[in-house]
Amino acid sequence: MSAPSGDLPAEHPPALPLLTTLEPSAHPHIITTPARTGTNVALRIHTSLTVFEVEAAPWAPAASGCVVTVLVHSVDTATGLPRHLPVAEPNEWARAIFADADAGQGYFLGAVDPDTGEHRDGQLAYRLYLDTDRQPIRVPHQVVGCPHYRMRTGDSDPEIRIVTTA
Repeated sequence: MSAPSGDLPAEHPPALPLLTTLEPSAHPHIITTPARTGTNVALRIHTSLTVFEVEAAPWAPAASGCVVTVLVHSVDTATGLPRHLPVAEPNEWARAIFADADAGQGYFLGAVDPDTGEHRDGQLAYRLYLDTDRQPIRVPHQVVGCPHYRMRTGDSDPEIRIVTTA
C-alpha cells in the first residue's frame, strides 16, 4: 500500500493498484493527480478492498469474496475543498483500476458514501465485486446499501485517456 503523499505527480504517471494482488487493509491505496478536465482541480483516488461473506436470502444465493471500492474526490488544488468535475474523468479512473479484473463489471454508486448511501460533495463512488478467485461477479443483493448502476461504456462519453504505470 502506498501512503498519501499530497503531492501531484509532475512527470511520472501514477501506479494503479493491482486487484489481483491488493490485500484487504484499513488503509486505502491513494493516488493524487491533477484533473485533465478541470482547471485547478485535483483528484484524490482512494482504492480499498474489503472481504465479504453473505448468507443466502430469498432469490439470492450465498456469496463470498471481496469488494473493491474506488472513491474519487475532486478538490480545489489551492484550498482542498470539494470542486465539481463532470463524471467522465472519474469514470475513466475507476474503469482503469477495475481493468485489472474486468472494467465492464463495475458499478457506479454516485456522489454517496457507499456504506450509508448519504450524499458526499466532491466524491464519486464505484464498486467492483470479486469472488474468492478474484473473478468479477454481479453485486450480491445482500450487500447493497445504496443503488448500484452498471458503469456505462459507450462512445458517447468524452474520450479521456488515463496514462498510468503498471
